[in-house]
Amino acid sequence: MSSSPGETCRYTRNLVDSGNGKFNLMILCWGEGHGSSIHDHTDSHCFMKILQGNLKETLFEWPEKKMNGEMTKKSERVLRENQCAYINDSIGLHRVENISHTETAVSLHLYSPPFDTCNTFDQRTGHKHKVTMTFYSQFGERTVCATGTPQENN
Repeated sequence: MSSSPGETCRYTRNLVDSGNGKFNLMILCWGEGHGSSIHDHTDSHCFMKILQGNLKETLFEWPEKKMNGEMTKKSERVLRENQCAYINDSIGLHRVENISHTETAVSLHLYSPPFDTCNTFDQRTGHKHKVTMTFYSQFGERTVCATGTPQENN
């Protein structure tokens, strides 16, 4: 699987199954050196399995409401092929990234309930920004984003 070279997004979110509105099952393709923003999961449960390559997950504390400084890193780990991870908003925020500059990575994600917006966070300030989630493809068919490029791919 490729992460669609030439695309301007960081990685691709490919919807495989919408679970009758109960969950979203996605395959995410990560180009060399690509990663997500620090983000929440909008009260959803996120299960992730690495299908190919390695991904680094960095967990962060939620920023304090009046915070205006560097976000606090809780932990980081490298997830290897066939390893699984879980996160929800009570655990914290995270960023996922392909740390390889020569190999792509592929992961399987299940989100329940599904969500169409989330918050991303500036690591330097803790400020949040609401973003609309988009799909690179749905059920094997390429989607066209209204803005031409995905707003965020988590």
